[in-house]
Amino acid sequence: MEVKIPKTKKGKLTLFSLCVSAENMFKNKGFHGTTIKDITNDAGVGLGTFYVYFKSKKSIYDYLLLQYSHKIRSQIAKNIQAHRVGSKKEMERIGIRTFLQIVLENPHIYNIIWESLYIDKTLFVNYYTNFAEHYANSIKAGQTEGEIYDDIDPEVLAFSLMGISNFVGLRWTMFEKSEEKLDYVTDNIMKLLEHGMFTNKEK
Repeated sequence: MEVKIPKTKKGKLTLFSLCVSAENMFKNKGFHGTTIKDITNDAGVGLGTFYVYFKSKKSIYDYLLLQYSHKIRSQIAKNIQAHRVGSKKEMERIGIRTFLQIVLENPHIYNIIWESLYIDKTLFVNYYTNFAEHYANSIKAGQTEGEIYDDIDPEVLAFSLMGISNFVGLRWTMFEKSEEKLDYVTDNIMKLLEHGMFTNKEK
């Protein structure tokens, strides 16, 4: 990744400001409609300052995607720790509920992540495969501990769960903002995961 991470407090604040401005610009104008000058003007810094930290507009876009992945995973870990849960089932519930809350408060994450498919497919693929890799590692741990069936492919399960969360998120945080329904929706997802969808009754 073509980004220079500063060591000073001032440098870190400038980097943060550039990222916030880039996010605002990409959200409102899209990647192709945004210029580096738009970003620096919004951040209140000179054009040259941008190149101290980033090589190109694409590099700051790539950095934002990395930050989204880190933010989601770190917030999930923080909430799991705060609730002091030990079972994988409860961890999964907290993870799903946390993700839904994050996208409810930051719906533009969808716009920016999915636009990457049309900017550079590699960015899009890397975002989801890297996220799935972390997810699959957690699933493998659950299988080792006997909490998740060990005859399910961890990668398949990781992408399946990501798909559920992503599209449920679209329905109740973008199509309709319904924070009051998020617990209900999460409970239904967990019911599906725990009991499945088929009754196993033969006709």
